[in-house]
Amino acid sequence: MRRVLSRLAAVVSTVALAAALAVASAPVGAADAPWFQSRVGNATQVLSVVGTGGSTAKMDVWQRGATGWQPVGTGIPTLIGSAGMAPEARDNVPATPMGVYSLDFAFGTQPNPGGGLKYYQTTPDYWWSSDGPTYNTMQVCKKADCPFNTSPASGTENLYIPAYAHAIVMGVNKERIPGRGGAFFVHTSNGSPTAGCVALDDATLVKIIQWLQPGAVIAIAQ
Repeated sequence: MRRVLSRLAAVVSTVALAAALAVASAPVGAADAPWFQSRVGNATQVLSVVGTGGSTAKMDVWQRGATGWQPVGTGIPTLIGSAGMAPEARDNVPATPMGVYSLDFAFGTQPNPGGGLKYYQTTPDYWWSSDGPTYNTMQVCKKADCPFNTSPASGTENLYIPAYAHAIVMGVNKERIPGRGGAFFVHTSNGSPTAGCVALDDATLVKIIQWLQPGAVIAIAQ
C-alpha cells in the first residue's frame, strides 16, 4: 500500500507541476529523446538548461517514468552568467559551467515551500564560504565569529539577500578544490545576468522546488 501511495503521490506531483508551469512555459508536445539522456545515470528528474545566446537560456523540466522521458514544462526563460557558459567553473569567472550536476538541497530567505529536498530558511547568519577549509560550503555564524573571511572580495556570499528568496544548490566542485568555483545555485531572478548561477522567476522556482525529490539533477549545455 505504501508503494502504491508513493507512486500515486509522484504522479499527482508531476501533473500538478505540469499544470502550474503551463503559464510560464511553452506548450508541451510529444517527447523526443532528450539531449541529456545518456549523461544523467539513474536520475528521474532533470532540469535541462540550454543557452540561447549571451546571458539567456531556456529551462525544460523533465520526468522519467515507465514510458521514458516526458517534458513537464518547456521553454522557461532563465538568466545565466554574464559571461555566458563555460566548459568548467572557475573562481572570479562569471560564467555558468556546462555539465550535469546534482541538486543537493534548497534554501531561501522565505519559508520552506515544501518538496523533497532538505530546505534551510536563512537569516543574516547564513553564508557561502569561499575561504580556507570551509571553501564552497554553507556556514552559519555571526559575522564577527565566522572562522573564514566574510568580505565580498574573498568571494564569500551572505545568503540573506533578495536574489536568494528561494534557491537550489548545484553540486559544482563537490571536491571543494580552491579556484575551481563555488556558490552555484538555481535561484530567484532579479532581472540581471548572474555571476554563474541559473536564475528564473520566483513563482516558477517555488513550483519546481515543491516538485523536486532527492536524486534530481541539472543538465547545462550551450
